[in-house]
Amino acid sequence: MAVQAMLHCLTGCAIGEVLGMVIGTSVGLSTGATVALAVALASVFGYALTMRGVLRADLTFRRALQVALAADTVSITVMEIVDNAVIVSVPGAMEAGVSSAVFWLSLAGALAVAFVVTLPINRWLMGRGKGHAVVHAYHH
Repeated sequence: MAVQAMLHCLTGCAIGEVLGMVIGTSVGLSTGATVALAVALASVFGYALTMRGVLRADLTFRRALQVALAADTVSITVMEIVDNAVIVSVPGAMEAGVSSAVFWLSLAGALAVAFVVTLPINRWLMGRGKGHAVVHAYHH
């Protein structure tokens, strides 16, 4: 169940992360601004995917947002810290540009490392009824 929850979380984070990195790199933003954009978009997409499922359970928007925040905040935070630390630490990755294999391989590798690091944290949280376990109460 933790792997499935992580794949769900990774999907939202990856959509936002990739979009933010591509936009920031393409328009020549600084590394810090690109990372900030990527983190913001990863958070939006991560929470939005969780809310989409929770809203099907007829919760109000406000309650669905509360559930998404409770379910995904730790996961998204850890994933984004690890993911961005990895990609920034790869020499030349941020400067390589979107047409470079270095950019894409670094980004893919960073997401994979973030998944591996975040998985045991989510498993621990779910075992205690926290994190993504909160969402499962609303799935039909």
